[in-house]
Amino acid sequence: MLGRGDPARYLAPLRASVERIFDISVCLRPFRPAGPRLDAERVGDALVVHNYGHGGSGWSLSWGSSTLAVAKAMEASPRTVAVIGSGPLGLTSALLAQAAGAQVTIYARELVPDTPSLRATGLFTPDSRIALADAASPGFPGLWEQMARTSFKRYNAMLGLAGEPVRWIDQYVVPRTGTGTGTAPATPAAAPASAEPLRFAHYGGRLHDLFPRDETLEPGSTPFGDRPVRREANLMFNLASYASTLIGQFRAAGGRTERREFHSPGELAQLPEKVVINCTGLGARALFGDETLVPVRGQIAWLIPQPEFDYGLYYRGVNVVPRSDGICVQALSGGDMRGYGEDSLIPDRAEAEEAVATLAELYAGFGRAREPA
Repeated sequence: MLGRGDPARYLAPLRASVERIFDISVCLRPFRPAGPRLDAERVGDALVVHNYGHGGSGWSLSWGSSTLAVAKAMEASPRTVAVIGSGPLGLTSALLAQAAGAQVTIYARELVPDTPSLRATGLFTPDSRIALADAASPGFPGLWEQMARTSFKRYNAMLGLAGEPVRWIDQYVVPRTGTGTGTAPATPAAAPASAEPLRFAHYGGRLHDLFPRDETLEPGSTPFGDRPVRREANLMFNLASYASTLIGQFRAAGGRTERREFHSPGELAQLPEKVVINCTGLGARALFGDETLVPVRGQIAWLIPQPEFDYGLYYRGVNVVPRSDGICVQALSGGDMRGYGEDSLIPDRAEAEEAVATLAELYAGFGRAREPA
């Protein structure tokens, strides 16, 4: 039984009502079966370093992946560098190139706060749809681990900053009934494993030393009643605050931004900067003809923020993340194949309301934990 002071005993209820949905957002994750593209090529007299195709792991792997990309970009010590795209890979590439001594301009069709990747959930899930197990190279798991550990270290260095761009949260996996502990996500807050035609790579076991051990909490010790709840810890990104922090740091260091859309690789060679880091995500399919890129649709229903609701939740295929800019509610049933190959950006109101209704069912029975003996 948990001690009297354990926060799991005093969790605040989620106000799970469809009336509290203030927005429904949709994003398209850029998935490549072989994993992200991190090579370089010559386009005219410009060196183009690619840094895209991270599936659902763009925010999580951004610092580690951009560290590799910037190292290639800076091999000839260029004075100026162009970054194409202002998502997580673009922002981190720009900051790291500045730190390496370059003057940097970000060129992008959308800039913060209009960047599509801000519609992501905001959890540290570094192997979420990162590659297919049978398509990744033999050396990719080790490279992935390097990127994940580099990013993890950088994120922890941002704890405590104004606006809480990064913080640790507890997450509770609640089973449907009073038996079992629910289906363990393959990575923190991911969907339960299911039979599917594609075998996605999962490397989370390589990072087991970075996270506290999961706990199974006894029935009655939480407000979820007679259910054996599992508790785990993970990093969460308040993406509105986090992206604002990054773009603010970039501009404070003298960085420039320019709204611009590119339609062919040759246009990159016309830029004044002769070293270019390509962070265009799914846009690289049209820009560079990368037909291996597959869109993976994801939708989030946004509930009005509740400052007292400060924990994550997974229940019956629905994931909840307590962001400061709104509570994310995302349906994940169907596993990694959910949304695979779908490119529609039209919100599905019925999906959003069904997910919130599932949570309303859970919280209808929410009560007080039993007092320890």
